[in-house]
Amino acid sequence: MKYILVTGGVISGIGKGIIASSIGTILKSCGLRVTAIKIDPYINIDAGTFSPYEHGEVFVLNDGGEVDLDLGNYERFLDISLYKDNNITTGKIYQHVINKERHGDYLGKTVQVVPHITDAVQEWVMNQAKVPVDDDRKEPQICVIELGGTIGDIEGMPFVEAFRQFQFKAKRENFCNIHVSLVPQPNATGEQKTKPTQNSVRALRGLGLSPDLVNKNFRRNAKYMLHCSLKPQEIKLPKFTLKLT
Repeated sequence: MKYILVTGGVISGIGKGIIASSIGTILKSCGLRVTAIKIDPYINIDAGTFSPYEHGEVFVLNDGGEVDLDLGNYERFLDISLYKDNNITTGKIYQHVINKERHGDYLGKTVQVVPHITDAVQEWVMNQAKVPVDDDRKEPQICVIELGGTIGDIEGMPFVEAFRQFQFKAKRENFCNIHVSLVPQPNATGEQKTKPTQNSVRALRGLGLSPDLVNKNFRRNAKYMLHCSLKPQEIKLPKFTLKLT
């Protein structure tokens, strides 16, 4: 199993969902079986009680799960059928861990964010990544994981730590981190600014994750290569031609 983690920097709503869906579509066009998981760091159990004015449309899955609208993008882009467990929230993880503690599964140990919450995240991802989502009911080969929010958010820290550990558990050759970042162009200068992305990549590295690819809209790659320790091929995504039938 290969895992692709999509993270975001500088601001939320930067397009991580479309990037994740598009990457999955490219891989599926190459004949690979792809599944997707969306992680939302909010404490709500699911998106069912959200105001549509605050968080957009709630997407309802075939199993009745009320989830983030990004899962609707995954289903449409990848032509798959996802389940409610493909949407992980902080509320679900804490509920799962607290239920295990109440049942005595931790044998009287002090239950903590590390290792119990982080282990629960990793276990959930590994189990759900194996669930068939195509009509042929075969186990997926690649799992695209979108981590909601922005790197540096307090509520997202347990998930970042979980994936810091997970990259070694899955083995580094089976794990890829794609970082999506904003490159602003202030009207006053008319120049694209790299500093937000530099700081975002630095923050991500400080948390133990080093991006394999950085997705951005910027022409001067040399500056990123210098400040983010990236190679040219790790900055600019290759162009693909997809024939849709």
